[in-house]
Amino acid sequence: MSTIDTLTPVLTDDWDAEQSWKLATYESRGGYEALRTALGMAPDDIVAAVKDSGLRGRGGAGFPTGMKWSFIPQDNPKPKYLVVNADESEPGTCKDTPLMMASPHTLVEGVIISSFAIRANHAFIYIRGEILHVIRRVQAAVAEAYAAGHLGKDIHGSGYDLDVVVHAGAGAYICGEETALLEGLEGRRGQPRLRPPFPAVAGLYASPTVINNVESIASVPSIISHGAEWFASMGTEKSKGYGIFSVSGHVERPGQYEAPLGITLRELLEMSGGVRHGHRLKFWTPGGSSTPLLTDEHLDVPLDFEGVAGVGSMLGTRALQVFDETTCVVRAVLRWTEFYKHESCGKCTPCREGTWWLVQTLAALERGEGSEADLDLLLDQCDNILGRSFCALGDGATSPISSSIQFFRDEYLAHLTHGGCPFDPAASTAWAGSLTGAAK
Repeated sequence: MSTIDTLTPVLTDDWDAEQSWKLATYESRGGYEALRTALGMAPDDIVAAVKDSGLRGRGGAGFPTGMKWSFIPQDNPKPKYLVVNADESEPGTCKDTPLMMASPHTLVEGVIISSFAIRANHAFIYIRGEILHVIRRVQAAVAEAYAAGHLGKDIHGSGYDLDVVVHAGAGAYICGEETALLEGLEGRRGQPRLRPPFPAVAGLYASPTVINNVESIASVPSIISHGAEWFASMGTEKSKGYGIFSVSGHVERPGQYEAPLGITLRELLEMSGGVRHGHRLKFWTPGGSSTPLLTDEHLDVPLDFEGVAGVGSMLGTRALQVFDETTCVVRAVLRWTEFYKHESCGKCTPCREGTWWLVQTLAALERGEGSEADLDLLLDQCDNILGRSFCALGDGATSPISSSIQFFRDEYLAHLTHGGCPFDPAASTAWAGSLTGAAK
């Protein structure tokens, strides 16, 4: 299959257009036609179409989107809310930010259709506070949508009202967790909530709430325009549709590659020019730094929810970070773990204390201090965190550690043997030399 056949530019189709973020450009390429179609449908029929399409959450968890929408109790007298999770903070993840920069109206149109489907009259787009340029661009798109009559009162004479608020977060990774996001949206410190009750029953302002990732919501207009069968015809049996794969790191052409789920890293590397010249693949992450890392033996694993899970990792946000043989896996894992320690909200002991101890142990090993027994200590620390923390941040912090020890135990031991990182020119070059020699 050629590259042309493999790539499926849908969300990314307008990115090369001149001033692609403008309403006029978006409408000239068929934008907001799906909204007009949706307003002529019954809300339940939109939910059914999204269900039939097989769209699964594009934020990492992969929960069926239409099913999540159907959990909203319509007999509840409280208002319904749609919240878009645009707090993209996972190290290595960079798909929602370029989507909102290049084509914010794709998201806005998806928000309107999705809100209509769940009968919400207020929607919120929660964007990470540091990406101010994105906040401004989405705010401008929302203003254009209001001016064009796509938002506000009696949208296009349908009798449906919707207001959209673009909310800037305060820069906390933990607010990517949906209940911590709700806490932040309500003006409190971002910390996960105890569940149940789940957001579908008691979410924002204790009212029924749907929380979806940017890419999930942005995919809805294409489903309404082309039909559920069209969307379901792509991807694999259980992981349907297309997705944006963020390929970064030691590749010739890093970037966003939109393709059907089930594509392999080997195919993506062919599209991105391969690992940088003169080097070879050492390890990679399939879904950001919180997913167990994989190696060159996993080049042909289908990048769908089931395929990646089958080899002990997670598809996550499809953030494929590629590292060649010059990278010290211990140092890379330490840097990620320092991030998780810093971003822990401190609510639960396993994560608050556990991530601190993980950094201490890893940092000592990276300096060449300690003994082989410390690897077992690391795994024991991971075991005490995994499944015991309040939310998935603690679990994610353990993933790169346990998987790196599984695949690169010898490299950890080499740090002890050489009294420091063998990739550091100041340390012994024997270990690093053997690796680079193998690459030639």
